[in-house]
Amino acid sequence: MMKGTGVALVLALFSAICFGQGLEQKLRVFTWYGYVTSQDIEAVDKLLEAAGNPVRVEVISTVAEGPEQMFQVIRRGDADLTFLTLNYIKMQNEKIGKLLQPINTDSSRLGNYASVIPALKTIPMGVIDGRSYYVPFGGGAYGLWANMKLVSAADLPHRIGDLLNPRWTGKISLTDGQIQPNIALALLANRHAPFAINDLITTNRAEALALAAPGGEVQSFLGKLYGQVGAFWSTAPTFAAPLEIVASYGPEIGGLRAKGEDWQLIEFEEGNTVWLDTMNIVAGVSGAKLEAAEIFINYFLSKAVQDRVVNGLSMVAVTTDVTNPEIEANPDFFDPKMFWPPYEAAADNMMKKMSDHAKASKAAE
Repeated sequence: MMKGTGVALVLALFSAICFGQGLEQKLRVFTWYGYVTSQDIEAVDKLLEAAGNPVRVEVISTVAEGPEQMFQVIRRGDADLTFLTLNYIKMQNEKIGKLLQPINTDSSRLGNYASVIPALKTIPMGVIDGRSYYVPFGGGAYGLWANMKLVSAADLPHRIGDLLNPRWTGKISLTDGQIQPNIALALLANRHAPFAINDLITTNRAEALALAAPGGEVQSFLGKLYGQVGAFWSTAPTFAAPLEIVASYGPEIGGLRAKGEDWQLIEFEEGNTVWLDTMNIVAGVSGAKLEAAEIFINYFLSKAVQDRVVNGLSMVAVTTDVTNPEIEANPDFFDPKMFWPPYEAAADNMMKKMSDHAKASKAAE
């Protein structure tokens, strides 16, 4: 008993000495491509230094790709703060949510939280037992963007089914990092709700199975759509010839436009599915590192960063103190029925099989 107390005392003294001497600790940030810049790191480090906090920001080399990959990275203990897409938190029995901790949005270090759009603060997908496990960062649509220097306005597809036109063969790029939005395209094209398979899996499994059937209309469309793809991407898309229509979440578009390129989001009659990326603190983060996480989050809610979300990342800002063209043009941008849901494991497996089958069919061509 005395020995244990002595060890605890030594550890406490060591921690105090480290903090007092300012020995550097790292706040390991796990993020999507383009979200955290070197300028952001420098700015947050200055805020931490001014606060007398010894922690400094480090963006880990692994770039976010999708829910399973992010789950594995967090479970390995490689990150302290993450940029999870909101629907990941409760996906598959809350397996990622169980690796996080609730965020104290009343913290004095989160003053900018007051400017977050109220409707985005307590979305059920990110709330567990009445406590929020996320702070919004930025949102957008899983959209298909056309290179208007190669595509005329008259040629733009109006319905998702128009993507099967031979005009687009080999000139489309889709993601295979997280394939659920591709399934949503196939469902919408066949007059179903974008997340119908997930919606039905717990209420009418037979109907969900029918929608996902190998010989069904949705699988048939998905196979034809994949047949049109010239390149798949996992981490970030490539915007280069011969590609003329590229699926993107938006972050790359601002940089392309700055270089003089003209990429335009295709507004399909069926609509586009939408998502919200969030900031989250991993369970076990405490002390100076927890304070650093809150300072980091507050900085990313600042007007300067939220302006870059809109103008640099071509996304939708989450605060009320910036101009939000997408929401101004479409107040229902974050339509609940188009919001990516926390996919059930069974539905997720079905959709993965559908995508694998479609890719295998393409490979066999």
